[in-house]
Order: sequence, then C-alpha cells, then structure tokens
Amino acid sequence: MKKLFLILTMFSFFAKSNAQAEPKESIYDIKINSLEGDPINLSDFKGQHILFVNVASKCGFTGQYADLQKLYDTYKDDLMIIGVPCNQFGSQEPGSAGDIQNFCERNYGVTFLMTEKVDVKGASQHPLYQWLTKKEKNGNIDTSVKWNFQKYLVDGNGRLVDYYLSATKPLSDKITNHLQ
Repeated sequence: MKKLFLILTMFSFFAKSNAQAEPKESIYDIKINSLEGDPINLSDFKGQHILFVNVASKCGFTGQYADLQKLYDTYKDDLMIIGVPCNQFGSQEPGSAGDIQNFCERNYGVTFLMTEKVDVKGASQHPLYQWLTKKEKNGNIDTSVKWNFQKYLVDGNGRLVDYYLSATKPLSDKITNHLQ
C-alpha cells in the first residue's frame, strides 16, 4: 500500500510539473499593426487558433507562403495565420510594406493577415515575440527565433501550444493535428 501511495504521489508531482501554466499575460492585449498600418485586435481571434510566422520575401523558405495559404484556406473557420515580416535574418525582408504586400499577393495569393515589419529578437524585440518566446509571459516555454518562417501556434484560449522550426512545413501533421 505504501508503494502505491508513493507511486501516485510521484505521478501527481510529475503531472503537475509538466502541465502548462496559464499565461502570465494575455496575448490578446498585445498591440501590433497590420502591413497597411491599421491596428490588429488579436482578441478578434478568441476561439480560433492563431499561427504566427515570421516571414521574409527573399528566403529559401519563402515558398512556404503557398502552403501557409493552403493551410489557411483549409482551416480558416478555426485558424488565423498571421505573417510577421522581419528583416533580422540575412536581410531577407528589405522591402517596404507596399513591396511586401505586392509580393505576397502577386506570387502566392496571400489572403491571411500580415503585420508591420518587426524585430523578433534582440533589444528591439516586439512585445508579440516577447510573449511568444518567454515562458514568464506565455506560461509554457522559453524559445528563441532561429530563422525566417519559424512558427508559433496559439490555441483558441490564448495559450501557446507549441513552436515549429523553419523546416517544419505548414501542412505538417505536427501543426494540423492541433486543428482537427
């Protein structure tokens, strides 16, 4: 009986230590503007998953725009994709807001949201990426953005589900399993 109690106590401890905490701050309170300069109200997407992707027009992963659009078209009732242009990796997003918008629409037919160009790391890291990358804010995990097209999935309750490195394709089961 003592062994059973000890096993249950240990299981309870590990289950609690591995459980995701509630975010310390709400992602829905973060301010960010669209590519056109209009405020994006993240709380408009409560109840939906949000996939944040730092994007760049001149990257080896730029072709992922096509699959991001397919993912959005397939799951748009339960998913908002938000592309976040960033020029911090190899200066691969040098264009103006207009250049980025034209590139995405002309080459990939992008209809999901695109934000203003921001820093996703470093001293000028945008508050959105502070939340996505810091456990003290998101309640889940500390990460760092390694390259363009790194993805962060937030659930419909505003909790960080997981992140995916650039090589993870947008239509990967790692992502779509959370949307079905």
